[in-house]
Amino acid sequence: MKILITGKPGCGKTTLLARVAGQLGSRAGGMITREIRKGKKRVGFSVENLLNKESATFAHVDFPKARRVGRYGVDIAVLEMVGVKAIEQALRECDVVLIDEIAPMELYSEAFIKAVGKAFSSPKSVVASIHLKARHPLITSLKSRKDVIIYTIDEENRDEVFRKVMEVLRNEGEDSSIQAEQAGG
Repeated sequence: MKILITGKPGCGKTTLLARVAGQLGSRAGGMITREIRKGKKRVGFSVENLLNKESATFAHVDFPKARRVGRYGVDIAVLEMVGVKAIEQALRECDVVLIDEIAPMELYSEAFIKAVGKAFSSPKSVVASIHLKARHPLITSLKSRKDVIIYTIDEENRDEVFRKVMEVLRNEGEDSSIQAEQAGG
């Protein structure tokens, strides 16, 4: 099953994916993005491989202006070295692929777009967060897939959405075990 989590900035999308990763342990891999703060101000974003914990800054207010989203310069090479490789590693080694976040910064990267497409075309379960208002052909196509469940998260329902996501993943895992038994494996 494929799950998309959406909602306003700061509503808990990244936290939800981190909770899913914590609950599933080595069964889940992929990438997560985290805010970088200086005092109370957000100044950038890092990307982390959930399996090997490699992390690097891929967007920052001090980065050159070549690729910008809002006030942030985006370093596509870093996103690809850490984030794209994390998705590819999860596809090889895990049952569940986590992708945080499919949004304007990440969508500058063709390698990222291809990795997301590969994850959603795979038989693996995928949980991905998507930008609430971003318009991009990839986001439109993911939202229109028949095998996708979309949850909109906010401060009031985030625990309930987490429970629903875990229930879907548990049921998916049970279905896989049943299918393996029926196939004689």
